[in-house]
Amino acid sequence: MPLHKIIHINETTTAYFWHITEDVTSLFRAVSLKDTSLFRLEGMKSEEHQKGFLAVRMLLQHLGYTDYDLTYDEAGKPHLEVKVQNAKVNSTSNTQHISISHSHEFSCICISDELMGIDLEILKEKTLKIAPRFMDVRHLQTLSKEEQLQKATVVWGVKESIFKIKNEKGISFPKHIYENDFNLNERECSAELRFNNLIEKFKIKFYNVEDYIFVCAIPN
Repeated sequence: MPLHKIIHINETTTAYFWHITEDVTSLFRAVSLKDTSLFRLEGMKSEEHQKGFLAVRMLLQHLGYTDYDLTYDEAGKPHLEVKVQNAKVNSTSNTQHISISHSHEFSCICISDELMGIDLEILKEKTLKIAPRFMDVRHLQTLSKEEQLQKATVVWGVKESIFKIKNEKGISFPKHIYENDFNLNERECSAELRFNNLIEKFKIKFYNVEDYIFVCAIPN
């Protein structure tokens, strides 16, 4: 399956989605992997994780990058090495930030001139059941069951996205990341990370992609 969807979050931040309909063998044959990536792939026991990993590389290739341009630091945070200006990516900078997420049948990457983090989550009842563990459930009052599920999934995505940006040990979703209440129709909100005696603010945008919620967090 080719590129499924593109979302332009702002002038220099774009998300790309791959709908995974291929099997592992087809994806593997379509990409070129460096040795460290082959080692990571071989260590994945789940076929779903293997396909998500390979679909990310398909997205990179679609945009003119390769697996060799993608590196990870010691904390596991991805970095994109830009050697030349890439005409397929709307950018005004030679420094590019990348964030990655995959869930079930979709993989997503977001590329930006700004620091940002993303999360892609399928809508599932379990998220609503565990909502009291990670969010202020008062924000779900007066909503229909469907709206509650969507909002809880957005909030989970907000916290995942911010965590990906900071990537620091000790950050707790319920204790340190706070979402301001929002209306689902507005498709944006704000959040704060209160950690290590600092308060950091984030702009949030969220979107429906098929039966999934996609969230992007950008530091204010």
